[in-house]
Parts: sequence; C-alpha cells; structure tokens
Amino acid sequence: MDDLVNIVSTVGDRFANNVKGSIVNMSYEKWIRLVIVAGAYMLLRPYIIKLGGRVQMSAHEREAAESEEAYQKAQISPNQLRGQVDIAEDSDDEDDVPTISASGADWGKKARRRQRTVIKKLLDAEEKRLQETLEEEEDKDIEEFLTG
Repeated sequence: MDDLVNIVSTVGDRFANNVKGSIVNMSYEKWIRLVIVAGAYMLLRPYIIKLGGRVQMSAHEREAAESEEAYQKAQISPNQLRGQVDIAEDSDDEDDVPTISASGADWGKKARRRQRTVIKKLLDAEEKRLQETLEEEEDKDIEEFLTG
C-alpha cells in the first residue's frame, strides 16, 4: 500500500514539475507558436466539421441509392400482391360472403366499420367508468352528511 501511495505521489510531483517547467521556460517564440496553433485550430474546426458532414451525407446517399436499386430488383413487390390475397371475413360482419379479395374499397369499408365499433366500445366503457366514479362521489357526499 505504501508503494502505491509513493508511486502516485511521484507521478503527481513529476507532472506538476514538468508542466510548471514547460510554462516557465517558454520563450516568446514558443508562446507565439502556441497561440498560432490554437487559433488555427479554432478557425479551421468548423470547416473540418462541415467537410466531415458532407462526406457522411454522400456516403448515406450512396447507401440509400444502393438499397433502392436492390428493392427495384426484387421479383415481387408488395404492391403487386395487393388484391390477390383472400382474407376470411369476420362472422359478425353484415355481409354473408365467406371470402373476399383484399381490394382497396372493400377493405376500407370493413376497416372503417370495425374502427367505429371499437370506438363505440371504448366510449361506452369510458362513460360507464365516469358514471361509476360519479356515483361513488355522490355516495361519499351522502355518507358525509349522514355521519356529520
């Protein structure tokens, strides 16, 4: 343990002495050189970042173009399958046709009908919940008056 503390203190002392010696022993020429290097870095940094952004953007566009070419080369696209797939009809729908093809207009009507029924169920459930909370509050008010 003492060796570890000795090593850490030696490293700290040497670091402090070297930094202090470097700053104290710097000539005007070295200070000017340091200021020039730091200033050049501050001036050129935004341009270097913009250049990196352009390179990254061109690489991204190149990858997107390659993936688009690969997609175009696909044998069957999802749009070609539209209207060819048979979907079984739900038993609670109004129509009595056992299967229909998934065309845009028929599917839209059914989806809107299902969506309306789901929304009605949600609204009914919310109204029921609100009614129950209202009844509970009224019961609490009546109970207050009876006990008070």
